[in-house]
Amino acid sequence: MNPLNVLQAIFTGVWSVLWLLVALAARVATGGTRVPLAIARRCWAPGLLWVGGMRLDVQGLERIDPRTPYFFASNHQSMVDVPVLLRALPVPLLFIVKEELRRVPLLGTYMRAMGMIFIRRTDHRGSLKALRQCQDRLATGHSILIFPEGTRGRDGSVGTFKPGAFLPVIDAGVPVVPVALDGPGRILPRGGFRVRPGPIRVVIGEPIPTEGLVRGDRRELAERVRGEVVGMLRELVEEDQATLV
Repeated sequence: MNPLNVLQAIFTGVWSVLWLLVALAARVATGGTRVPLAIARRCWAPGLLWVGGMRLDVQGLERIDPRTPYFFASNHQSMVDVPVLLRALPVPLLFIVKEELRRVPLLGTYMRAMGMIFIRRTDHRGSLKALRQCQDRLATGHSILIFPEGTRGRDGSVGTFKPGAFLPVIDAGVPVVPVALDGPGRILPRGGFRVRPGPIRVVIGEPIPTEGLVRGDRRELAERVRGEVVGMLRELVEEDQATLV
């Protein structure tokens, strides 16, 4: 890392610890998660975007109602995807995360307190528990975001969306919203902490109704959502090419 990246890494660590503690205190004081989740969106995430020189452009906000719970499904490019999406989506947003994060000091405590959903892919019984938790969170008005690829992409392409990721939204019957991310993979690629300032675009697609779907429809739904994400990314590329002509 160059000296600037070192300073950015230090800031990221100190900033995150500060706001995790503030959010946990707010969780205790209010007895709920709305205020601490708002703190993450309004304070923690903007600070990280600022220190990384990230310029956020969000399209499609008019397609969602902040009072409605949604199941967001986004492509996954970088570690900065989480603060980017927290900032971009004006809803009380929870994430489905890897079970390993539960054991990370302070971060795991925060995630448990906020009601994040932990999942271990190889644990069938644990997956059923996570499924019930998703339904409970959606029923209380929270929105949930998942990265259906299961891991960050390496070359900017969109991997296969795992059909099982869509079981919670089918069971809950809430709309699923495709989200396309463009830019995070260039700003913070895999393999180190080398931040490269630049623009990040978030495109929010049209909500897809799931009422009336059954579990057997999960593969078709996964393919449809992936197709929407790929299509939105393609449109961004075409817009860029048009501006260069």
